[in-house]
Amino acid sequence: LWARSLLARLPRTPPAAARSGPVGPCGSRAYAPPGERKRFYQNVSISQGEGGFEINLDHRKLKTPQAKLFTVPSEALAIAVATEWDSQKDTIKFYTMHLTTLCNTALDNPTQRNKTQLIRAAVKFLETDTICYRVEEPPALAELQKNEWDPLVAWAEKRYDVTIGSSTSILGPNIPASTKETFISHLASYNMWALQGIEFVITQLKSLILSMGLIDRHITVEKAVLLSRLEEEYQIQRWGNVEWAHDYDLCELRARTAAGTLFVHLCSESSTVKHKLLQD
Repeated sequence: LWARSLLARLPRTPPAAARSGPVGPCGSRAYAPPGERKRFYQNVSISQGEGGFEINLDHRKLKTPQAKLFTVPSEALAIAVATEWDSQKDTIKFYTMHLTTLCNTALDNPTQRNKTQLIRAAVKFLETDTICYRVEEPPALAELQKNEWDPLVAWAEKRYDVTIGSSTSILGPNIPASTKETFISHLASYNMWALQGIEFVITQLKSLILSMGLIDRHITVEKAVLLSRLEEEYQIQRWGNVEWAHDYDLCELRARTAAGTLFVHLCSESSTVKHKLLQD
């Protein structure tokens, strides 16, 4: 049910999602999908090969931008990716296909990072974590941050047995080295594919704590996105909404966050899904 509810959100991301991808070291980027292309296939199916599960567009094997065979580690992930391709109409809108883009990134590794580098990049977000930076003024926003963010910080401290805290200083909170090492150890339990997804979610929410709360199923996608945009939502309630703009951004952020979270879970999926072929 968790995977199904997330997958239902994926095909509706607005076009702005095509403009950027996760940023790697030295400004390098993971793949950002191209724009649109006329649909060139009728049927989508999956099959099991030597390296994992493959996507078939009619009789063609899907390949990555670097011309590698598009092979994913779990049948559940293959079905989710195939669903993205099958849901395209006359035009293929690549910017709606977040799972495909994440798989391409995992397969080609365009930023050329290893597991240790991915983990340390994720943990580095603790130093600038959205929910650890607090304001003192206006009082209403400060109270809102305390009421909404403190429970997540408390949950993370208890869940991982660490000290995190918060700060109103521009320098942010002083995160103990032991806390960072605990998160490094925890993230090391994930495989490379899942780590790509975790980093993707973190870059959407600008928060390791929110991302782990989401991946651990402690909070929903809607809640995680709302908490990551708390100050913006406060300003909207105070000054009003800019027509289309805020709803557009919110829809995009939810879709990308849902896709990244689903990707993490499906990359860790070990059970076999019985039906390999998509049905109309």
